[in-house]
Amino acid sequence: METVTTERLLLRPWRMEDAQDLYAYAQDPQVGPNAGWKPHADVEESKRIIAMFQERGEVWAIEERTSGRVIGSLGLEEDAKRSNPAARSLGYVLARPFWGRGLMTEAAGAAISYGFERTGLELISICHFDFNARSRRVIEKLGFMYEGTLRRAHVRVLSGEVCDELCYSMTREEYEAKRK
Repeated sequence: METVTTERLLLRPWRMEDAQDLYAYAQDPQVGPNAGWKPHADVEESKRIIAMFQERGEVWAIEERTSGRVIGSLGLEEDAKRSNPAARSLGYVLARPFWGRGLMTEAAGAAISYGFERTGLELISICHFDFNARSRRVIEKLGFMYEGTLRRAHVRVLSGEVCDELCYSMTREEYEAKRK
């Protein structure tokens, strides 16, 4: 993956020395469960996740430029709901102290541009769970179109509650029209 620079962030490949930064936010019970995964138990689990990210090559570390600290992750991963190889699914997570600053909108906007302009994607999809209003706001700010709701699609990792998944997408044509 290429490094992508924004005003405040670097989207860059993961390095094993990022394990402590990943663990710092991934252990937070308010972070991972919003994205569908359990909090990390220890730094070793974070190292295993980084190794997986490195192997797949689809997920960036989000580095805050001023501090050099990794504060989240963002990926353009295979879209499990579509067989089109020119479609990717956008997923992201951000450390809680950085919520509400527009950083994820900045990072995701850069990833969308990268996907359409540098890799030739035709479509980018994104989903969020019905309880995750913060993610919904990012998706709306980015200009994704609502596709529909997968009802009772996910079991929450900590509570066991069943929730809905709301799905959105953006085509290359929609992206280009938005840029004009």
